[in-house]
Amino acid sequence: MGKKETEYCPKWYEEAPPENSYRSILKWGDPKEFKHPNQGLYKLMKKTFNMTDEDFKTTEKMGLEKVDFDRKINLSEQQINTFKNIVGNENVKSDNYSRLQIAYGKTMLDLMRLREGIVENIPDLVIHPRNKEDIIKIVSFCNEEKIPVYVYGGGSSVTRGVECINGGISLDMRVHMNKVIEFNETNQTITVEAGMSGPDLEKTLNNAKSLFNAKRAYTCGHFPQSFEYSCVGGWVVTRGAGQNSTYFGKIEDIVVSQEYVTPAGIIKTEAYPAQATGPSIDEIMMGSEGAFGVLISATLKIFRYMPENQRRFSYMFKTWDEALDAAREIMQGQFGYPSVFRLSDPEETDVMMKLYGVEGTVIDKALNAKGYKSGERCMFLGFTDGESAFTKVIKRNVHKICKIHGAMYTTGYVTKGWEKGRFKDPYMREDLQDYGLMIDTLECSVTWDTMKEVHAGVRSYCKSRPNTICMTHMSHVYPQGANLYFIFIAKMNTIDEYLNYQYGILDNIQKYGAAMSHHHGIGKMTAPWLEAQIGKNQMDVFRSLKNHFDPNNIMNPGGTLGLDLKAEDKRFVKE
Repeated sequence: MGKKETEYCPKWYEEAPPENSYRSILKWGDPKEFKHPNQGLYKLMKKTFNMTDEDFKTTEKMGLEKVDFDRKINLSEQQINTFKNIVGNENVKSDNYSRLQIAYGKTMLDLMRLREGIVENIPDLVIHPRNKEDIIKIVSFCNEEKIPVYVYGGGSSVTRGVECINGGISLDMRVHMNKVIEFNETNQTITVEAGMSGPDLEKTLNNAKSLFNAKRAYTCGHFPQSFEYSCVGGWVVTRGAGQNSTYFGKIEDIVVSQEYVTPAGIIKTEAYPAQATGPSIDEIMMGSEGAFGVLISATLKIFRYMPENQRRFSYMFKTWDEALDAAREIMQGQFGYPSVFRLSDPEETDVMMKLYGVEGTVIDKALNAKGYKSGERCMFLGFTDGESAFTKVIKRNVHKICKIHGAMYTTGYVTKGWEKGRFKDPYMREDLQDYGLMIDTLECSVTWDTMKEVHAGVRSYCKSRPNTICMTHMSHVYPQGANLYFIFIAKMNTIDEYLNYQYGILDNIQKYGAAMSHHHGIGKMTAPWLEAQIGKNQMDVFRSLKNHFDPNNIMNPGGTLGLDLKAEDKRFVKE
């Protein structure tokens, strides 16, 4: 017998990006960490996009060039010196790299622009505030001088939330504003500054016994996919959600109180467990995305850290309809909720089988033998959190409902495979884009009674573009509905083509009646659709709040939440 031919593997780029390069800004996460498509996913891409091994031997523009542009600073020397007097010379940055580094987030448009060396919407200065007092002085001075103020946290925004459309200054909260203000074990809360990162918060809580002489370890329970490179402030001002939100709640369920600096003065709420003292100021400020003021700190609920009680499970359903019925019954069963709850549609299920190494295994063969067909079957996976007996009850009831709806139990192996990649999958974006392949996401919130229509309608538009992968899952689930999270991969490397496709997806999310965002926020990207979704009267409430907090429109101006959009820039779906 002849020797088996070795399968070709692209030479994925695996070097830390050159210092001060565009790629060092666009790259996700750790400069020295990578995750490449495996052979199963590589073969799928070649088949879907009509590509061959030859197409993966020559890369597109990779952004390896040093950041270089000519954009003058529009602040006066006197204004610049005032900022230096407030925070110190070392905390005011005016070099090109610093200005561009905090100007873009991580949506595909940002990455495309960086690869092409397109520089726009950058601040005049980047400032590292040291404390609340610095920010009070900065906001007051900027309000007097009509200087725009933007805020940068972890930089993982996928809604163009951090872009400095009108120049001005950007406050980088990561450098100094990252401390614990108070740990309160009696009330089970922690108060932290807005720039504290997810990993630092979780490490602090996990080590509460040694750090605070606490009785036990704790967790915040908030784990977005951007967890390793996002911060508390970003979670709060966008109303974010972690992958364990079905049990722990979205960030608005975790926040107890907040403090903001606004042009109108300080907004500080109290850490009561509940109150009936008029409309909630906390709810008004959460989701404001820097348009009302600068979040200084937040008090968060914390939970007992009990990883030993996590019970993993996964199931395969024969159809999407059966999977949806089971998901709804689980959430309406009143026996408690799983922590992670992830249900993938048929196309995502097939990709997951490849990505997490299940395809071709004993589990895969057993599924095929029992009629769980590729292109129809749906993967459901998750795990529990909480007290031991509680998690046991949840898993037992989940199992019972899934079996009633014809699901096959596929063990915790699949879930462990997902966990290994839960924070690492974004690293593949650079690999794909190096060869002209775009991968991006959009998400929305849906009720159970419209779930099938929204899923089918939005997917129909996504798939109307030939040779396009569109994966969909729900990952934040409620008794009344869930989110739908669309991931699309296409051979596409021009900005105009990408934007036209993205706009079409957003049009269809609105057309089929879903909320324009479940947890990514609105930013400047989705803002043109917001008024058509929530209505003019509701937008007028937002505008009135904006006028109260920020009458000179210095806080994150340029389209955030649609507050200062021109009429011709608003997007409406027409029948």
